[in-house]
Amino acid sequence: MKIWDKGFSVNDKIEKFTVGKDRILDIYLAKYDAIASKAQANMLAKIGLISQDENAKLQTALDEIIKQTEDGNFVIDENFEDVHSKIEAELIEKTGDAGKMIHTARSRNDQVLVAIQLFLKEYLGETKEKIVSLINILVDKAEAHKDDLLPGYTHFQAAMPNSFGMWFSAYAENLLSDLYFFDAAYKVADQNPLGSGAGFGTSFPIDRKMTTSELGFAEMAVSSVGAQMLRGKSEKSTAVAISMVAGTLSKLSYDLVMYNSQDMGFVKLPNEMTTGSSIMPHKKNPDVFELTRAHCNRLQALPNDIILTINNLPSGYHRDFQILKEILFEPMVQFNDILDILIFALPQLEIKSGFMDQEKYDSIYTVENINHLLQTGTSFRDAYKIVGISVEDGSYVPHKEFKTSHMGSIHNLGLDEIREKIKRYKA
Repeated sequence: MKIWDKGFSVNDKIEKFTVGKDRILDIYLAKYDAIASKAQANMLAKIGLISQDENAKLQTALDEIIKQTEDGNFVIDENFEDVHSKIEAELIEKTGDAGKMIHTARSRNDQVLVAIQLFLKEYLGETKEKIVSLINILVDKAEAHKDDLLPGYTHFQAAMPNSFGMWFSAYAENLLSDLYFFDAAYKVADQNPLGSGAGFGTSFPIDRKMTTSELGFAEMAVSSVGAQMLRGKSEKSTAVAISMVAGTLSKLSYDLVMYNSQDMGFVKLPNEMTTGSSIMPHKKNPDVFELTRAHCNRLQALPNDIILTINNLPSGYHRDFQILKEILFEPMVQFNDILDILIFALPQLEIKSGFMDQEKYDSIYTVENINHLLQTGTSFRDAYKIVGISVEDGSYVPHKEFKTSHMGSIHNLGLDEIREKIKRYKA
């Protein structure tokens, strides 16, 4: 069945090419298409285009379809080109003529768009919760290890004393900043396009405020032409949000791969979280972080992929938009898988001790030597030269007395402020 069927058939090759992966990817939209159709039927009943009895039958049938999608029993077979034709066919089979009326004052354009808006809204909300869970894990790890020193690096060279408390909290705070992009994407998706039709509205006296309220949208996409222009914008906004978090998680993963190496040896993964070599029996590889790094690097290309697909299109609907589902839907699922594995893995990460006692890290205390000289009345510029010369001539002795108490007070302050940020964000 095709909802645009006019009595002639399409060449099989053309149909196969134009349908593409819709039968597979539209499964993600099935629940939301049915939810939007419930609102559509209620609205049609209110304005008198269908009877209350017809609406009751449609509501029951649509609830059954939603249950099928939630149970994983909804299938789009080859008799249908997409989820929309499949659902309409089921409604006609279950309700007769009422099912034939469901598409009144609606185009497949706004039908697809409202399903995508609802899908993205739910996804963004659920994914934000996962990210907040990850942030809380990082804050807990920071608290537990705020006094455990770690060499800070710049230019791949040991630079100044750092701590795991500072390192974990830095990623927590950066992820909080990344969540602002999720908020922005959610706001773009939180607009109701239903009723915009093919982009030019309808002459029927439809009630778009009613469907906006029933579907839980914050606002209506008022202009019919503008509503259609959300297609691509909503997907791109979601892709940008994912890519921002992915950038942070890629960096975190890279750090942990290095920190786990024998040359650094700052962290240790439990044996059951590592893989081995087929030839070198000593190897315990941090594959989980190497794979999250690679996946996150690829996810950062999502916005660009979307831009390349739709950037030169004028207003109105174009079939190019269909490709966005192929670009975005599976990576959205993969991104949640990445969050899940990090939420599982990071609490089990072990922090090693003793590595800071190695002579190669003595130079990271040079700034503390300068600060000590400043307290004795030496100017900064003179102190800088004195310490620099001592490093070069081999007379340098690191000033390490500041260590635990000094670092701990700094990181307690930082963690308190980050927790406040989390509370404000949740509020």
